[in-house]
Amino acid sequence: MCDNNKRNKKFRLSIFEMTLFAMFSSMMFISKIVLEFLPNIHLLGMFTMLLTVGYRKKALIPIYIYVLLNGVYAGFNMWWVPYLYVWTVLWGVTMLLPTGMSKTAKMIVYPVVCALHGLYFGVLFAPTQALMFNFTFEQTIAWIVAGFPFDIIHAVGNFVLGFLIYPLSTLLIKLSKKTNSL
Repeated sequence: MCDNNKRNKKFRLSIFEMTLFAMFSSMMFISKIVLEFLPNIHLLGMFTMLLTVGYRKKALIPIYIYVLLNGVYAGFNMWWVPYLYVWTVLWGVTMLLPTGMSKTAKMIVYPVVCALHGLYFGVLFAPTQALMFNFTFEQTIAWIVAGFPFDIIHAVGNFVLGFLIYPLSTLLIKLSKKTNSL
């Protein structure tokens, strides 16, 4: 019984966390809408990694609220289905990064991981596209290749914005500790 109480407390959200997650979900959504005029440049990868570094498993909450907001706003259409897993891939890779990295390593690794997610975004989308449109393997490869220039733009944008992850995560963790949220 004692183990269940510890587990429940560990996954219980504080009012601060609920407020913070609502704010970040909204910022993710609004930033995507505001930056839509730029092809594949957005803050989503940076926010996903920032929240994962700071809140680990709990980061899935604002990530999926963002995904839900996207579906509500733009419609739960075929483009939305890969959103159910593409951000989870970045979350998972970030979870696998060692937490004890040096500041220098974090300043290099975080932008690189964020950039690689942008570079492979089309590849991550491809299985769903192939299933929905009944693509052959060759058509799937052609679809990936056709979108690769946009994936390069995505990677460059994610790389640049990835430099915000370490300083913002440091700030987020300090703020969260002051409010006893971590």
